[in-house]
Amino acid sequence: VQLQASGGGLVQAGGTLSLSCAASGSIFSITDMHWYRQAPGKERELVAAITRGGSTNYADSAKGRFTISRDNAKGTVYLQMNSLKPEDTAVYYCHTNTLRGLAYWGQGTLVTVSS
Repeated sequence: VQLQASGGGLVQAGGTLSLSCAASGSIFSITDMHWYRQAPGKERELVAAITRGGSTNYADSAKGRFTISRDNAKGTVYLQMNSLKPEDTAVYYCHTNTLRGLAYWGQGTLVTVSS
C-alpha cells in the first residue's frame, strides 16, 4: 500500500483546510486509517482515526473542530479541519493498518496556521 497525502498549506487562525490521503495498491486490505501530526520539536501524535466501518475517534485537541471521513472504494481518507489554531501547525501524516497487520505512512503534508 502506498499513501499520498495532499491539501496542506498556509491558513489564518480561524480558517479551514481539508486534507486528503489516497491509497494505492492493495486498498482492499486496508482496515483502520489515521491522521497523525508532528509539530516542530514535538513527538508525533494521533489526531483522528476511523475504522473501515466508519467509527471515529479524535484527540481531545481535535474534537469539535476536525472531522475524519473515508471512501473505502477509493481507499481515501479525509480530514476536514475547521477553526484552526496556531497550535495546529504541524506536518500531518496519514497512516493505515492492513488485514495482514502491516502499517503504512504517507509522506506528510505541512499545515501552517498563522495568528
